Amino acid sequence: MSPFTAQVVPPDQVRTVYPLVREAVPNLDLKSWVRFARRVAHPRRAAQSGIVAVTRRGRAMPCGVFLYRCEKQLPAGAALIAEHFVAVDVLDPEPVVQALIAELDSLAGRLGCAAIRVLVPGDDAVLRAGLQAAGHRPREVALVKPVDGAAAPSVAGGTAV
Repeated sequence: MSPFTAQVVPPDQVRTVYPLVREAVPNLDLKSWVRFARRVAHPRRAAQSGIVAVTRRGRAMPCGVFLYRCEKQLPAGAALIAEHFVAVDVLDPEPVVQALIAELDSLAGRLGCAAIRVLVPGDDAVLRAGLQAAGHRPREVALVKPVDGAAAPSVAGGTAV
């Protein structure tokens, strides 16, 4: 039995994952996060978007999180897009990464997605290694350019950090 549980975060619990999301988006303030996350996590949108948290059994606070959305993709059909993927553990984040990856696979199956795309933040070697061990392969490169006068890319913009 896994020492972790994964669950979709309901709108009234989005504050619990804020410290983790700040790891991916350091300049994100709580008010902006709550406003954005409550829309993403609305139960009526669960088949289109949400927030998944992984918690170590017996602990109250999550140690891993990702945001997801389903999109129609050519040519495969529906794809599960996961971003702002964060795994935190003082000694070894790898088991947290593995629990998040297992939930990615399970969620994609439940939502009928034909593919999974994960936007890896920065150069997270542990996350990249875990995903590659689970069969994920680099397929494309995302290039991001801030637009003059616009706010920096953030969770609200849907841009990978």
